[in-house]
Amino acid sequence: MSLRRRLTLSLVTILILFAVNVGTHFWGSYARSESMKAYRRSVTATQLSTDIEQSLEEQRQQILVLATLRDTTDDPLESTELTQAETELTEITQKIQRLGRLSHNVTEFHYQQLWRSSSDLLQGWLAFYRNYNDPAFNPDIEDPLPYLEASQRLKELEQRQSFIAVQRAKIIDRTIDLTDRITVIGFFASILLTATLGFFLVRYTNASLKRLKTGTRRIGSGDLNYRIEHIDDTGELGDLADAFNDMADKLRNAIHDVRQAKDAADEANAAKSLFLANVSHELRTPLNAIIGYSEMLHDELGDEGEIDRAQFQLDLDKIIRSGQQLLDLINDILDLSKVETGKMALHCETFQPAAIIREVCEALAPLLRERSNELQLDELGDLPAIYNDATKFRQVFTNLLSNACKFTDRGDIAVAGRELPGRPGWLEFTLRDTGIGMSAEQQARVFSAFVQADPSTSANYGGTGLGLAICREFCELMGGSISVESETGVGSTFTVVIPSDPESAPASA
Repeated sequence: MSLRRRLTLSLVTILILFAVNVGTHFWGSYARSESMKAYRRSVTATQLSTDIEQSLEEQRQQILVLATLRDTTDDPLESTELTQAETELTEITQKIQRLGRLSHNVTEFHYQQLWRSSSDLLQGWLAFYRNYNDPAFNPDIEDPLPYLEASQRLKELEQRQSFIAVQRAKIIDRTIDLTDRITVIGFFASILLTATLGFFLVRYTNASLKRLKTGTRRIGSGDLNYRIEHIDDTGELGDLADAFNDMADKLRNAIHDVRQAKDAADEANAAKSLFLANVSHELRTPLNAIIGYSEMLHDELGDEGEIDRAQFQLDLDKIIRSGQQLLDLINDILDLSKVETGKMALHCETFQPAAIIREVCEALAPLLRERSNELQLDELGDLPAIYNDATKFRQVFTNLLSNACKFTDRGDIAVAGRELPGRPGWLEFTLRDTGIGMSAEQQARVFSAFVQADPSTSANYGGTGLGLAICREFCELMGGSISVESETGVGSTFTVVIPSDPESAPASA
């Protein structure tokens, strides 16, 4: 063979080697890119599966709470709540459909099973929401089988997708190993630097993918505190690691929020249960008095002897007082219900606050004498007239003075009022007592509805825990506020601030 042919053959061999290396490089890049896309698609599907599972769990918890409320209360489901529920169920359906578009051919069977079970489950939930207000509708919503079946199908699909993601990762590893070996062999014969760079590239890429793979497995197994770190890449690998970390944070926060919401719902349910027990006791007390004295008077009228008119009058007075007590309790419940539903309106008029406070004190004089308390009215004569709701103003001070009398024994109660310095058109009223007082923790919840300062209060002093809640709502409705300062065993001071002129009155007036 001639030298020219040798050179030509050598040149052709070198060119072929170069072309093979270049072709191998581009083929490897293309295969790596396609494998990475498929891998990210699998990861996205896994993340979406987790999101759907969380949404189904949240929706089931919400439906169980609503089912309990439907069995124990008569509160209807508002149209806005129904619309929101339908929107949430639609979003879950859309997520499942999106998951189907992300699914591979090998997961089509699992997805069809998920679609059938989840469709039945969501249709059942939608029927529950739409027929919530129908008393004749009796759904078996607490049956866990449809939910467990949908959840199981979702987990099976998620496991299958995770398996595919792992397989894609292995394909990426094999592709990188193959292309790097060919590149190292080819470029080692020509350029040692190319082989060296390829070697370091392989090490770096393998390490990053292993960290991503480890993070995916740890987070997928429920270790939401795990973080994918030590990836010195600002490109796709770094973004993928950040996405996994962000997903773990959001999942952890969502789980925490769900637990907090459940705890809050449990506390509210316990408070309302205690309130119902207190109300039952408070309703029975005057009802027993009314029924008992009525039976006594009925029997006395049936006797042939002469009626003791004085005793008869006293018994009738007790019936009237018990009936008024019962009416006041029912009115408190109705007032709080109106305020919570936004149906309470103001009826503004001009009145003298000092005169109304004195009337309230005179009406509660028997209660003051019964507890041997001393009442002081300070600095009420110079107060200007108020343009606001006189009825609600009267009820606020009736509730405050009644509480002061109830929780004070052989003590002092003082009521004072003044114009606020530096705030023209505003009045401040204070009611001080030397009663049992409250701790800081009790003060924080004393204005909450259905809650008393201490669980033993109802047993020792009676009441339902509505009085101060109504005071707060009425004060805010009138454009003012109410606050309390207290110390256990020393007494309490309630401060009411309301506007006194039409310019400062609420716009709703």
